[in-house]
Amino acid sequence: MSMATLLIPNSFTTKLPGPRYSHRRFTCSSATTQSRSAKEHLLALIADQDRGLRTQSDPLKRAAIVEAIDAMAAVGAGSVTTGESLSATWRLLWTTEKEQLFIIEKAPLFGTRAGDVLQVIDVRNGTLNNVITFPPDGVFFVRSSIEVASPQRVNFRFDTVYLDDDLRVVKDIRGDYLVVDRASYNWKE
Repeated sequence: MSMATLLIPNSFTTKLPGPRYSHRRFTCSSATTQSRSAKEHLLALIADQDRGLRTQSDPLKRAAIVEAIDAMAAVGAGSVTTGESLSATWRLLWTTEKEQLFIIEKAPLFGTRAGDVLQVIDVRNGTLNNVITFPPDGVFFVRSSIEVASPQRVNFRFDTVYLDDDLRVVKDIRGDYLVVDRASYNWKE
């Protein structure tokens, strides 16, 4: 395991015969540990929330999840979340987005159940498809276009606040939140 060390000036102290520099040490592994811890905390909070359906009636749980999302945003601050690694099939773990939760909740009224809820993003081609599957072969999807506006903003009414190899955390301009993981498959129309 390799480890990089970052030296940051702490203060100048004067001792004869001349000035001396002291440093605080930060390592990449400590940042990785912080990221892993924040991620595990968020995933534990949303694990029993039925993609957000249970959170709708529990404001305290929602507040705890939003606080964990804010912690993830702090960990991801300054990172590029709009590059090619954003291109993937992302599977919904948790959301506050009312339209998606309505479809998930009301699917039994139509004699079915909601399967995977996906966002399929292709940065190079500028597309984002929202997909809700209804097993065995039903699907509802909305085609959209996206435009990368900055290192952390995509023009499609959402900002990705955290992105790693298997998790993406989003806050949109309406104040809705989305937590998705990289699906084990690529969805195709």
